[in-house]
Amino acid sequence: MKAVITGDIVNSRAEPAAHWLPVLKEILEQYGQEPQEWEITRGDSFQLILDPEEALYAAFQIKAGIKQLSGLDVRMAIGIGEQEYKARKISESNGSAFIRSGECFENLKKQHLGIRTGDQEKDETFNLLFSLALLTMNNWSATVAKTITVFLKFPEKSQTELAQQLNKSQSSLSEALKRGGFDEIMQLEDFYRKKFDRP
Repeated sequence: MKAVITGDIVNSRAEPAAHWLPVLKEILEQYGQEPQEWEITRGDSFQLILDPEEALYAAFQIKAGIKQLSGLDVRMAIGIGEQEYKARKISESNGSAFIRSGECFENLKKQHLGIRTGDQEKDETFNLLFSLALLTMNNWSATVAKTITVFLKFPEKSQTELAQQLNKSQSSLSEALKRGGFDEIMQLEDFYRKKFDRP
């Protein structure tokens, strides 16, 4: 089983690609090699293939990374299924994970994050949870997104260490995380991971 994330940058023309492209690439590079595991196509669209249990964490990383740049956002669809054919480029690979990701992406209207797994009950549960999480995530300021980006990048570091790294007080970091609903979003990530973690 694999997860495929299909996404695009919302309002990509509002900022030069030189601002957001390195941010996106740095996150995608944590999950594998280009172009076999990830690829940026048509200027502002991208695909990433990874293990199902890691997909939501990666989506949160991408969301926070892009939201650091004022006026930008990202739409993403997670498809979970098989990878029946592995090509040299992810854009030429196929299987049910790719089909579900593509179909889910086509059906994203105003919602910026969706999932399709082939299990209707699971899809309904997660799409509802995502829509609730997005009420907070879509309103992340650049400051909140920057703080969350660092916490997602270095999950092993303490708040004190990250405060020193960012040259900020621990209380201002704590406040930014609270405003961004970080604890609740990580509870959702944990709930998701348990559902997709292989025994």
